[in-house]
Amino acid sequence: MTQQGVRWTADQVLALAPDAASRKAGSKLGAAGPWSEAGSSDEGTVWGLCKGSGSKPYQTVVDIADASGPAYKCSCPSRKFPCKHALGLLLLWAGGDASVPTGEAPEWAGQWIAGRRKRAEDTKAGDSSGSPSGSADPEAARRRAERRAERVTAGAVELEQRLADLLRTGLATAEQSGYGLWEETAARMVDAQAQGLAGRVRELGAIPSTGPGWPVRLLEECALLHLLGQGWLRRERLPDALAATVRSRIGLPASADGPPVRDRWLVLAQYDTADTRLTTRRIWLYGADSDRTVLLLSYGAAGRAPELALPVGLALEAEVSAYPGAGQLRVALGEQFAPPAPAAIRPPGVTTSQAAARYGDALRDDPWLESVPVTLGRVVPTPDGDSWQLADADEDAALPLTPAARSRAGAGLWRLVALSGGAPVRVFGECGHQGFTPLTAWPEGPGDAIALC
Repeated sequence: MTQQGVRWTADQVLALAPDAASRKAGSKLGAAGPWSEAGSSDEGTVWGLCKGSGSKPYQTVVDIADASGPAYKCSCPSRKFPCKHALGLLLLWAGGDASVPTGEAPEWAGQWIAGRRKRAEDTKAGDSSGSPSGSADPEAARRRAERRAERVTAGAVELEQRLADLLRTGLATAEQSGYGLWEETAARMVDAQAQGLAGRVRELGAIPSTGPGWPVRLLEECALLHLLGQGWLRRERLPDALAATVRSRIGLPASADGPPVRDRWLVLAQYDTADTRLTTRRIWLYGADSDRTVLLLSYGAAGRAPELALPVGLALEAEVSAYPGAGQLRVALGEQFAPPAPAAIRPPGVTTSQAAARYGDALRDDPWLESVPVTLGRVVPTPDGDSWQLADADEDAALPLTPAARSRAGAGLWRLVALSGGAPVRVFGECGHQGFTPLTAWPEGPGDAIALC
């Protein structure tokens, strides 16, 4: 059940938007003007009719009580989830005025909600029935795993040879060969069913001719790729946790087999990255009791937002289970005991020096780690030449912002600067070898979390 007396903020609603265009269009629909017959229920449903360009209004309903994040239904033709009408309806509801009174859902909304509730109950009953999740032959599965391991090994050996050829002929040849050489090598890794190696090879192809110092960056990435290939070829000699990390980095599938951890999980940040094949959503959670920061990954087809959506600043009581691997923070979301609701939880902060040290420590467990999640306790965003940094308010140290943080929609950076106003703020983000990427911030006194991405 959702707590009807505690409404979301506009920022929490807009954090659900799949893109900037939807955020802008949804904001325009967040007033009572285009809406009629809007209402909400104590069970966590919000509905309404939105006037569009046609003769019939769009029927929009949102299930806020879904524990894995709100679910949406709208009669408009948009393929975005949520569409601008769902965002506008939630903004109207978040306003807390009489435009969305409590009442009984109309038939069209009630049927959809009833269907969702029944499917959820059927799924839960099926999960608790104790029936096996699959009927695959364990011996056949073992043979398939062995055949794939053989293909990955062949791919790793070929990659080692290609790296040796590159170093023997000199890094300058990488600039002359162009991207085609790397794409062909990546295709060979795909054939070897080593998607992790293929992805890192493609990254190598994007480095040459990218400005001063590119040979150094290329050599560094070649070294990491060599280390990963050697880790796979010598995986039997590695500690179990590190071997699991190597398998994960290579691209082999794994299941979340850690013991369930029940906690009240605060949603720290949510953002999407996309390529031509897949949209990946990263959701960072902080456990109030366990003092753990963990990562949920959700996927959607190219051009479509993943289904799981958890707005920043909400908290949900749920169980999570960790994936195997040394220093791995990824978890799977398990049983949820209450839907997401606003919370005053804040993660404890550290200094900029401690944040850098935390990343260095994490590299011992996972040398291929790009960044670690960190909450900086008291920092001030300040200019640093042509760039920006987060200066520690309590010590003579600072962390530079990453190029991604400066180029990712500058509105996030200016929102952080405006929130600070020259005073210290608490900032959650990702700290790595390129600097710090701020994702969420809180004012030093009372105030809601502000999403920066």
